[in-house]
Amino acid sequence: MRDHTPNFKLLELSDDSKRLIRETVTQLLEKLAGDGQLTPDARLEFWVEIPGVRRPRGTFRGGCLMPDSYLCLSDWFRAGSEKIASADEFAGEENPLDAAWADLLDELYYQIEIFTSQASANQGITVELWAGTRNRPECEWLYAVDKKIELQ
Repeated sequence: MRDHTPNFKLLELSDDSKRLIRETVTQLLEKLAGDGQLTPDARLEFWVEIPGVRRPRGTFRGGCLMPDSYLCLSDWFRAGSEKIASADEFAGEENPLDAAWADLLDELYYQIEIFTSQASANQGITVELWAGTRNRPECEWLYAVDKKIELQ
């Protein structure tokens, strides 16, 4: 059996980039929850653009663009609340909400590092983040908040 895992070296995000991502995700999720849209189907999606690196965007049936990756927010946060609260899985932690945030951000940083591995530096790389709910199948947003940031 052959291993088809790509051989790549992760480009670790700088502390400034991690801070910027954390602040952006916090803003998006606070808006999402405040609008009563932190539903069981709510997701955090992102696209990564690297200067000089062209790659085709994946499309879903019907021609809708697919994100580079997404995370189901109900894995970390309680759905249906207007205030961000940790999911039940974190109840045993000393500070459940901090543990949920740390786990979500670790996963998000790792996934972004995978997509930025083609670059030699963070300069010029942009990440667009969305939080919300899409119509099924994966297509237009029913509700979304988004922001584009440049990594540092």
